[in-house]
Amino acid sequence: MAKDKMKKSGRVALQRILSRYRVDRPKRFRLSQIDPGDTAGVDVEKKETKQMLQRGVSMLADLQGKLYAQDRWGVLMVFQAMDAAGKDGTIKHVMSGVNPQGVQVYSFKAPSAEDLDHDFLWRSMKCLPERGRIGIFNRSYYEETLVVRVHPELLLGQKLPKGLVTKKIWDERFEDINAFERYLHRNGVLVLKFFLYVSKKEQKRRFLERLEMPEKNWKFSMSDAKERGFWDDYMTAYEDVIRATSTPWAPWHVIPADNKWFTRLVVAGTLIFALEKLDLHYPKVDKKKRKELAAVREALV
Repeated sequence: MAKDKMKKSGRVALQRILSRYRVDRPKRFRLSQIDPGDTAGVDVEKKETKQMLQRGVSMLADLQGKLYAQDRWGVLMVFQAMDAAGKDGTIKHVMSGVNPQGVQVYSFKAPSAEDLDHDFLWRSMKCLPERGRIGIFNRSYYEETLVVRVHPELLLGQKLPKGLVTKKIWDERFEDINAFERYLHRNGVLVLKFFLYVSKKEQKRRFLERLEMPEKNWKFSMSDAKERGFWDDYMTAYEDVIRATSTPWAPWHVIPADNKWFTRLVVAGTLIFALEKLDLHYPKVDKKKRKELAAVREALV
């Protein structure tokens, strides 16, 4: 009984930590409310953080097995962040124990010529997860309200009729995204959105690390350094995006990203609690199926 109470109190404490990063009141949200170096007062040794994440990964593996077998819900995880915020590492570590057959990861780079011949949501729609699977977008359709907003010249390449490119285009895209995500929600797709919020100082440290470590040189390019020069513009764009598109059916989670271990634990915890709310379970075997299984058992004797 005492152990059950401890587990319950621990879950409540964890839920409290996770809720502080979910944007439930978007109109009041400001990025300044989040400290990129925050760890919610959690002070543990590196060895213990690995053990905590491993327990989370094990729980995810069990939940994902039920999600796959039940074949009713789809899950879409959207990751947005500045370069070097840890998207790749978070995806790798959090999803390290799940069945690869039930997970699909897509990384969205600059749109291709084919992409530009369609609406801005088209290439993402093609990659939506099927029922029973977890889909992960490493960057997403939100780039169309972030990088394209910071670099408005990119709109010229999108072949939009001139009359449609107005000062309201970003608000209109927010409306389209909200409608799209609501549509997904109404059709059994759980949408979880994560903005990994790294500080400019920590980004610089990670960039320098990539330059100093040969095995990480491939991760760095001059374009990364150039985009850093638009930091303030990106922060303004991100704040507007989160304020406009954090909804009850697809809320944003703004996760402090200066400490990778904390980022991974919060993302894993958020996913676990979200999956638990879906009432996942393995399909029940009916009478007819039990008879079939009994026949199979006899045939194997």
